[in-house]
Amino acid sequence: MRMEPEPTRTHAPTAATTSRTTGGRTLAPYRTLLATPGARAFTAGNLIARLPMGMFSVSAVIMIAGARGSYALAGSVTATGLAATAVVGPWTARLVDRFGQARVAVPATLLAALGSLALLLCVRYDAPGWTLFAAYAATATTPNTGGMSRARWAHLHRGDPETLHTANSFEQAVDELCFMLGPVVAAFLCSSLFPEAGTLVGAVLLVTGVLIFAAQRTTEPPAAPRTTATRSPLRTPGFPSLIAVLLATGAVFGAMEVTTIAFADAQGHRSAAGAVLAFQAAGSCAAGLLYGSVRPAQHVRRRLLGCLAAMTLLMTGPLLAASATGSLLALAAALLLAGAATAPTMVTGMTLVQRITPQGQLNEGMTLSVTALLGGIATGSATAGWVVERLNPTAGYAVPTSAAALALVLCAATGGRRR
Repeated sequence: MRMEPEPTRTHAPTAATTSRTTGGRTLAPYRTLLATPGARAFTAGNLIARLPMGMFSVSAVIMIAGARGSYALAGSVTATGLAATAVVGPWTARLVDRFGQARVAVPATLLAALGSLALLLCVRYDAPGWTLFAAYAATATTPNTGGMSRARWAHLHRGDPETLHTANSFEQAVDELCFMLGPVVAAFLCSSLFPEAGTLVGAVLLVTGVLIFAAQRTTEPPAAPRTTATRSPLRTPGFPSLIAVLLATGAVFGAMEVTTIAFADAQGHRSAAGAVLAFQAAGSCAAGLLYGSVRPAQHVRRRLLGCLAAMTLLMTGPLLAASATGSLLALAAALLLAGAATAPTMVTGMTLVQRITPQGQLNEGMTLSVTALLGGIATGSATAGWVVERLNPTAGYAVPTSAAALALVLCAATGGRRR
């Protein structure tokens, strides 16, 4: 009697197996990226240095508003500091390109830390209002640590666009992680210790992180001395229009931050503002990691247009949640969804910056982009503060929604159809 072979049994993949497989595929490009020699060391230092970026403005708003009783003043002071950074930042980045990251970043960071400490003392000892503006403006020498990190990736993986896409997505996820944790840490320190604690801890972390980052010399891009023929990246075709888009995009972030703090305060939960803002950063962080694990479309400008359209749509969520429910939980959920479009927009924008910035000027090009974002954040902060003071916190959410729509219109009008 002939025996038929027993058929091989196959098992359908379980949900857990599928989840592990999907997660492994998502994280695989990042494991490969961080396996680059020296990458983990400079990334660790940069992470410490960037965490205060999510702390400083929230700490300043809580500290000043608590001491002086005015969100308009707090928003104006932070806007002044960001505007000063918009002016000084590109000059600092130009020096970084010319003389190297380590030689410029360390002294620039020390000067910025002194500015933060000066602001702390002015608030603590009830100095005249103008001193707050002067002290916060002194923080403008803070180097663009994110830009320096992206410049290192561009140097290490030049000629490999897919790896650079993963690197840019990773850096954006790091940004969002810092802006997710930073407000929470700042709000906790300011409320549980003393109002100036967030600014003080932020200054210490900034100096420590930059010192660690600057010590990693093997991955540092070579200096590129300027010549009389060197032109500013602003004169590169397509760069000014991209700066305008990033300026409007920055206004989304600045307005959202000030409005959310004011809204939480109006609900009697000021200390929860950082946690609520963290939901937006969490959504952006998750979206950024997923975005970096897929192969990007070739037409970068068209991709940017689609990302801005999604951001404009999703930014209506916080406005609807605040006006319809008045609930912090509903607002947090809306911010989580709104954040999903933030990282893809920023990753695509920074990819475009890297493509059109002239060789040897990447730090300056990246810093000009960040400067535009900071200028937008300053404008958004001041505008939202004005709306909150004269109308109400709920009305303030119309500001980020309008800013996102403006960014979309500018992108469509100035370059949405060009590569």
